[in-house]
Amino acid sequence: MNRDRPPACPEKGKPYDAMVLSCIDPRILNQVLYYMNVERKQNCRYSQFTIAGAAVAVVAHVFRHWRETFWDNLGSSIDLHGITKVIAIDHRDCGAAKIAYGEDCCKDRAKETAVHKKALLEFKAEVHRREPRIKEVVIGLMDLDGKIELFT
Repeated sequence: MNRDRPPACPEKGKPYDAMVLSCIDPRILNQVLYYMNVERKQNCRYSQFTIAGAAVAVVAHVFRHWRETFWDNLGSSIDLHGITKVIAIDHRDCGAAKIAYGEDCCKDRAKETAVHKKALLEFKAEVHRREPRIKEVVIGLMDLDGKIELFT
């Protein structure tokens, strides 16, 4: 048994709760897993969709061609796993946000927070508009060290 490898998820057991949407940035991959598995106690209870920009990719005009892939995947997660929650995690110093909104979007922490909060709130509203089977959307902005600020 390899002690570094996490245990396999049981084939049957508790149903899935959520789908997590996060960015492809390698700097936050482990932080997102820690947040979901340890802090939210969702190990083996969520599906995952990872795309450059996370929520920004779903709402920003520059990434409009990627949107249907996300919506198709969300529909599949609902159909296959019965999820009722989406957790969207954007992150600081996101290159996709700079592509979508310009280099100046994230020059200081307050402006960066405002840009991501706006995108995340737009994402949340769109999920509720397009997918009535989703009962809860959790949105947040993660620091590169894994600390997360949730928005309502």
